[in-house]
Amino acid sequence: MSGTAIHPTAAIDPRARLGAGVQVGAYAVIGAEVEIGDNTRIGPHCTIEGPTRIGRDNVFHGHAAIGGEPQDKKYRGERVELEIGDGNSIREFVTINRGTGDGGGITRLGHRNWILAYSHIAHDCIVGNDCVFSNNATLAGHVTVGNHVILSGFSGIHQFCRIGDYAFIGMGAFVNGDVPPYLMVAQEKYARPRGINAEGLKRRGFDAARVAAIKRAYRALYMGEAKLDEAKVELAEIAADSDDVRAFLDFIEAGERPLLR
Repeated sequence: MSGTAIHPTAAIDPRARLGAGVQVGAYAVIGAEVEIGDNTRIGPHCTIEGPTRIGRDNVFHGHAAIGGEPQDKKYRGERVELEIGDGNSIREFVTINRGTGDGGGITRLGHRNWILAYSHIAHDCIVGNDCVFSNNATLAGHVTVGNHVILSGFSGIHQFCRIGDYAFIGMGAFVNGDVPPYLMVAQEKYARPRGINAEGLKRRGFDAARVAAIKRAYRALYMGEAKLDEAKVELAEIAADSDDVRAFLDFIEAGERPLLR
């Protein structure tokens, strides 16, 4: 363990094997049969259970839970494994489980992947190289993900599905079938405006006149047939007597992305 830097509060099982230059942060827990390759950094409060093999030059940020038992009622304590390659970035609160006896016995994550906060990779998943999982992206068990795949935030992949190379899964999309390579998948319907937050405004001290002006602005923008430029003219008229609507209009004018309508 030459060249390693281990915080004195870290708990490391004597049967774990750490390569040269490994750093282990405060209150991290590393269990038996965990192998960690050279120059990998384990952040504070991370938990790594074995059998797990981790390559070199990985970064695990705080509170990641790696190599835990599979979330599968059929699991009966049989020996199952997790294998992680080189150069991955694993962000806060990511969970990656080991495999199951009936599912091949191993979960694999390849090289140079970027797994963002709160993402989950379940038992028996196989993930390739150079993928990006945005926050809260979730794989159920037995999912296969190719190379250069992007999973946008809050996307979910059903068990046993396959995602081909270079596929893009859009924000909030729930995938329950195989996605061929090169495809872009998006949820059919995004969030749509459903009125103003009237009760919340009242709780924060907005009186009836202020709420009424905001309601007028909402109707002008969302409930008529006016195009956006036409609606903004009406908003400007209402804003002459309402600082709240002026702020509403200023927000719209400053936008760089399409307005949710």
